[in-house]
Amino acid sequence: MKVFSSGDRKHRRSTTKNTLLPQKLNEYHFEEAGFDGASFSGAVFNLSTTIVGAGIMALPAAVSQLGLIPGLVMIIFGAILTESSIDLILRFGRASKSATYSGVVANAFGGPSRALLQVCIVINNLGMLVVYMIIIGDVLAGTWSDGIRHTGVINEWFGQSWLTTRFALLLLTTVLVFAPLISFKRLDSLRYTSALSVALAVVFVAITAGIAIVKVIEGSIGMPRLMPKITDQASFWKLFTTVPIIVTAYICHHNVHPIENELKDSSQMKSIVRTSLGLCSSVYAATSFFGVLLFGDQTLDDVLANFDGDLGIPYSAVLSDLVRVSYGVHLMLVFPIVFFSLRLNLDDLLFPHALPIANDCSRFSLVTAALMGFIFAGAIFVPNIWDAFQFTGATAAVSVGFIFPAAIALRDTHGIARKNDRLSSWTMILLAVSSSTVAICSDIYGIFREVRS
Repeated sequence: MKVFSSGDRKHRRSTTKNTLLPQKLNEYHFEEAGFDGASFSGAVFNLSTTIVGAGIMALPAAVSQLGLIPGLVMIIFGAILTESSIDLILRFGRASKSATYSGVVANAFGGPSRALLQVCIVINNLGMLVVYMIIIGDVLAGTWSDGIRHTGVINEWFGQSWLTTRFALLLLTTVLVFAPLISFKRLDSLRYTSALSVALAVVFVAITAGIAIVKVIEGSIGMPRLMPKITDQASFWKLFTTVPIIVTAYICHHNVHPIENELKDSSQMKSIVRTSLGLCSSVYAATSFFGVLLFGDQTLDDVLANFDGDLGIPYSAVLSDLVRVSYGVHLMLVFPIVFFSLRLNLDDLLFPHALPIANDCSRFSLVTAALMGFIFAGAIFVPNIWDAFQFTGATAAVSVGFIFPAAIALRDTHGIARKNDRLSSWTMILLAVSSSTVAICSDIYGIFREVRS
């Protein structure tokens, strides 16, 4: 492993690079003994894990609001737009010889835009990780929704005590699970936990589908609404609040370049992106369809909370616990993947001229501990995942996922834009700005209505 002298410090910053951890293609040539590159399957699992996080839990509620047909169409449309935006940053990254997403932005617009992108990534990833911990807390310790108490699995198994409180369970999860996993300095080190997390997401979908099919056969549930239910102006504008939820569910752009940089063959990245998006959109569509089929208009913002009661089938309690535990563990394994790029980008913002964070154990530990403390506090004080999703989805997520890639293509500093890039780029920007504006305004309007009532 190459170690840098203090004389290398002044060479750290360039307009095409900001990554601080092991890479194969950056100018530091930071290499780890015995590592000759990540495999196709490992990269697919890591990218899929980046995508399939907490978003899957809020999608059934979003589809319930939109209606089954528009909701599923939006999920597929989101995957198509995401593939297009990732293709843009990969193509322009190769043209500019940039090893990171922020390097591509810096090459097109300069340093301030690079910093703005990194701020957006930090906000998005912080929001997502807070959401992960909220859901894990809901699974383990339970939650309240509309005045109804939804118990957690640990409370059900061991009863109420100080050890089964939300605070204590999240603290134990942080120390025993998160701390070891976020200590890795290379993404490929997480390939096995990523594979397990994807498998657990599939288990969740399979169980949900099985329960829904059994209840359909029994005739105890019917078909959900195929189209949205619009009763007044407020209900119409509320439909737009689902767009940030769907957008957030596909954000993985911050880990695309780190995954590509570790590949044995970087030319595989396009196939890796398509494979991952195909897998994830299938999981999203299946979860949303069967979740809405099973719970209908009673689908909660976090669909896991719907599994705390009697499902009306044999072994209902066992299946409910299995669903919640499997997805809770899935999120624990997703956490370090998202944390990886969060730490990388925050460190580059705070210490732009320091040596790579992997070479400074003290700074690595300090940044990691500070981030975990902030995320833990957020999980304790943020009321629910819908609030967190709407905030990050309507601001940072749309910027990271669509506005920056589209702006890079429109700028086209290397003259490589294709004929349809301009049209797709303007489509991304218009959809992102309009949906986010309407979603934010709708949220503000809803808050005022609640206050007045």
